[in-house]
Amino acid sequence: MAEETKQVRLRIITPEEIKVDERAAMIIMRCTTGDMGILPGHEARSAVLDYGVLRILNPDGERRIAVFGGLAEVRDDVVTVLANAAEWPEDIDRARAEADRELAERRLQETQDDLEVRSNQAVLRRSLVQIEVSSYPLLSVPVKKE
Repeated sequence: MAEETKQVRLRIITPEEIKVDERAAMIIMRCTTGDMGILPGHEARSAVLDYGVLRILNPDGERRIAVFGGLAEVRDDVVTVLANAAEWPEDIDRARAEADRELAERRLQETQDDLEVRSNQAVLRRSLVQIEVSSYPLLSVPVKKE
């Protein structure tokens, strides 16, 4: 009998729902200090998440989900993400994200108020992540070599 491939369990939990509860060969997530990749057997750690794309890799393909801040904990081959929000590509209204990006960029050029600048930067970052994730199919299948 073939040995089962070791995987990590990924749970993404938002205030509204459990968004993801599945197994993966590898997870790559955007942290405030840069991207972090998680493979089976990864040491225990926690990280603060930034706005970014969380990649779920398996032999049959890759899925991507937008994650908007939160905390991640890695322990005993379980990755628990407590996210402020998370969106699959099909959950994103691309036209609205584009409009939000344009408005935030325009407001950033017009204002110098520190609070408004930070608010518009957050809207801009969120819309850019949404635009990126919305361009991916739900499952990206790897190209097979001949």
